[in-house]
Order: sequence, then structure tokens, then C-alpha cells
Amino acid sequence: MALKCGIVGLPNVGKSTLFNCLSNAKAQAANFPFCTVEPNIGVITVPDERLKQLSDLVHPEKLVPTTVEIVDIAGLVKGASKGEGLGNQFLGNIRETDAIIHVVRCFDDDNVVHVDGSIDPVRDKEVIDAELMLKDLETVEKRVYQDEKIAKSGDKDAQKSLAIMLKVKRSLEEGKPARSIDLDKKEKIILAELYLLTSKPILYVCNVDEASAVSGNDYVTQLKEAVKDENAELLVIAAEIESEIVELDTVEDRQEFLEEMGLKEPGVSKLIQSAYKLLKLDTFFTAGVKEVRAWTIKRGSTAPQAAGAIHSDFEKGFIRVELIKFTDYIQYGSESACRDAGKLAIEGKDYVVADGDVMHFRFNV
Repeated sequence: MALKCGIVGLPNVGKSTLFNCLSNAKAQAANFPFCTVEPNIGVITVPDERLKQLSDLVHPEKLVPTTVEIVDIAGLVKGASKGEGLGNQFLGNIRETDAIIHVVRCFDDDNVVHVDGSIDPVRDKEVIDAELMLKDLETVEKRVYQDEKIAKSGDKDAQKSLAIMLKVKRSLEEGKPARSIDLDKKEKIILAELYLLTSKPILYVCNVDEASAVSGNDYVTQLKEAVKDENAELLVIAAEIESEIVELDTVEDRQEFLEEMGLKEPGVSKLIQSAYKLLKLDTFFTAGVKEVRAWTIKRGSTAPQAAGAIHSDFEKGFIRVELIKFTDYIQYGSESACRDAGKLAIEGKDYVVADGDVMHFRFNV
């Protein structure tokens, strides 16, 4: 499933360092703006303790986690919406993603230059927001112009579209992103046609210093206050520390390092899981002696659609699905024990898959 999150932010806020931590790729991380020109794409394994729990019961030959794509997009600057820096290219890269991870600098370091000369996370966030909203405003104004011409002829669909576009236009002019507008389901479908940058779900990542990794700092507090009315999540990560953790050779060494820092798990694990949720994705499992595997589906997928995640023929020839809830599988310890306890359900085409379902598909090709 080719859904991806794009990492954005001003130059020198730690985007490439964070990307390297996530993917173990070696995107250039240098102390100057625009060190990332072409977007780097990493396929990231999604940490899921449930996969290991199933593996401990089934003892498969192979264990296969699910993944999500992360794109490291070069730093935006003021004026990007008008082509400043490499603005048009960067904004185009953002448009191709399904969700945004906005990295904001929340640390002091005289050795790492800031493109605006001082540390101010709220200002930095607003610079990025402004460029994305200006680009969206340009897109919406073109659509308003088109709808107005067609609506004059009495076209009902154009009139409906125009009303929505004018609502979005007002919001953008007031400095409010498209995702903050209250729209019903039909209105959202119409707006989705425009692929607006500010309609994408967003996760703010506060990149902090080592001392602030556990509890944050004043910069984090300022940013939390600034985004409290947005439909957005916020996460605190010390990217430099995370880069040291991924260089350690063993799980034991990494765990010891985390304990010394007062952290329960790597920040990148929380980030990957948050990105997965941001994309509105769920996981189901298949469990057998050959492999225990996690599969990615869009939230709300039906059983045939889930079967299609394995192979298109499974969806076309879908007959039924046999499923066990994850908690039942762990409680009873095996498929046969769940069957004996009446915990194996048989569902048809209308069944909506729940996150964590352990499934076996019956199909006919």
C-alpha cells in the first residue's frame, strides 16, 4: 500500500537526522540549508509488539512486519509558494504525500545555524503554514473562478462546489488550514479533489536537546499552545540522541541507553506508530507455521478488501473469512484452542476488519 508521510520543516531543524534514524538510510545531514534536494524515501518497519506475541505462540519460520513510507522533503523557506529556494519542487513533493510530519526546532545550539537567526518554534511553524496556505489559496481561487462561471448557468453541482470553495477560501485568508474547517462527508469528498496541502493530517515533531527528551521544554510548551485548536498531534523527540541509539549494535545496548536517558522506548518507534495512525491505517495478521505476518489496510476496510492486500485474486474470489480476535488468540494460545472455545468466527463480505484481527481467508479463483 503506497501511502506515505512527508517530513517537512525549515532548513536545519533536524529533518534529515530524523529520517536517518527512521530508515537507517544515509541522507546527507549537514549544517547548511538545502542539503536535501531530491526527496529521500524510506520504507519503515512499523513496531508492533503483537507480532512478537503471535510469533512466540506459533513459532513460524518467518516473521514479517508491516511498513510505512516516509519521505524526507528538502527544507522550505519563506517565499516557497512563489518559487523561492526550490519552493515549487518542494511543494510538489508535499502534494504527493498522504500526511505531513512537521519537524520544528525546539533546541538551542550556537553551532547549528538557524535560517532566520534565532529560535522561535511558533514563528517557524507559521512560516511553513503560511507557504502551504498561500499555495492552497492559489489552488482554491482557480477553482472558485471555474465554479462561478459554471454556476451562473444554474448547474447545481457547481453551486454546491462554489459554496464549499468560498468557505475554504475564507478560512485560508484568515490563516486557518483546510483541515480545521468543519465539513460534512460529502463536502470533504468534493474538497479532496483539490489535494490541498493544508487538508492533509499533520503531526508536529518537536526536535529537542538531550536534557529535554523526557519532559520537553519552554519551546515545546509554546508550540503546544499554538496548535491546540488544530486537528493535529504533537510529539517530542531528541533526534540527535535517536541517531546515537540506532548506531548501537544490540537490543540490550539500546535498552540500557534508553534507561539511562529515562525513556521507555525510542522516540522513533512512537513516531512511526503515530505516522501509521495519522494515515488512518490498521493492521491485521495471518499466522501459520510458514510465517506470521502483519498486513496494512485502510481503516474501515471490509474482509474482501483485506484479502486484496494479500493478493488481488483473494479479493476477486473471496468466499468468507475465518477470524480470531487478537486478545482471544493470546488468551487461548492457538487457533485450535480458540476454535474449541468458540472464539473462531466466520464472516462474509460485509465484515469490517478490526485492528488486530487474526484472519484466514477462503477464496475460489
